[in-house]
Amino acid sequence: SDRNVQPGGDCFAGRTFGDVAMIIQTGMRTDIPAFYSEWLMNRIQEGFVLVRNPYNPTQVTKYSLSPEVVDLIAFCTKNPAPMLPFMEQLTPYGQYWFVTITPYGRDIEPNVPDTGTVMDHFKILSDIVGVDSIGWRYDPILVDATHTVEWHISEFEKMAAVLHGYTETCVISFIDIYKKVERNFPEAKAVSRRDRITIGKALIEIAAKYGMTVRPCAEGNDLAAYGADCSGCMTVATFEKALHNRLEIPKRKINQRNGACACVLGVDIGAYDTCGHLCKYCYANADVNLVKENRKKHNPKSPFLIGESMSGDVIHEAEQKNWIDRQLRFDFF
Repeated sequence: SDRNVQPGGDCFAGRTFGDVAMIIQTGMRTDIPAFYSEWLMNRIQEGFVLVRNPYNPTQVTKYSLSPEVVDLIAFCTKNPAPMLPFMEQLTPYGQYWFVTITPYGRDIEPNVPDTGTVMDHFKILSDIVGVDSIGWRYDPILVDATHTVEWHISEFEKMAAVLHGYTETCVISFIDIYKKVERNFPEAKAVSRRDRITIGKALIEIAAKYGMTVRPCAEGNDLAAYGADCSGCMTVATFEKALHNRLEIPKRKINQRNGACACVLGVDIGAYDTCGHLCKYCYANADVNLVKENRKKHNPKSPFLIGESMSGDVIHEAEQKNWIDRQLRFDFF
């Protein structure tokens, strides 16, 4: 699967991997917290969501959103502010939040709120969910004449100082030049191995100074020697720490992409070509006009993120079963 999913964070594409969906993803195909928070809360209130297969749109899966069967909701977002008024309604669920905060300007991230504002909302969110349930994503890292190696190191230190005490995790990755990225961001270049090592080593040292562990996202093990945790970002351990409980996750639900990471493969309830951030490095949006047309089709009261039921839809109800090990474990408290 594609890796860079920039609507809410840089990670695997969040495709539907089988039926058993105890971890619901909301930010891999688009940024639901930033643009579709009302819709998500309506879905939670009604207790289910309908998700189209992005490669076969008439194939629809119905997922229960009952806290009785959903162990955790994972959020990846560049703007958590629209979800803050709804945090009380989310308390029955386990949660993990990745908030992507970068120092890029409007030329790269046209519709992302300014860095200071997002950091303020990050801190509010951290106070609500706790440091075990929130991580900072500084990605994707791109290098050019403006965004130099030195610029990244300097900006990262400023941001880490602000976020000190509000998270213990920082995920980093470097830009991948996919076909859509080539089309939408033709001037972007892959980051050289030398620059990846230089940036990564510096960011690891800075993060440690502010009580954070750097977790590279699908970047191999090159940075492990400098103190990075290269096991993955959305791992079983990540979610167990957030839940303060053990998870019995089937092996087929653990990502095994060429040994790049061991992230848990949850179910994404979003849709491609719907993210209004319009970041130039995003692979999940094909083009601006398609995003605009899709967003016009959004109905906050629909069970689908975009549009309504269509003739020919075949709805399959997912089999869902808890992964939480209910036996009390004192080492998680």
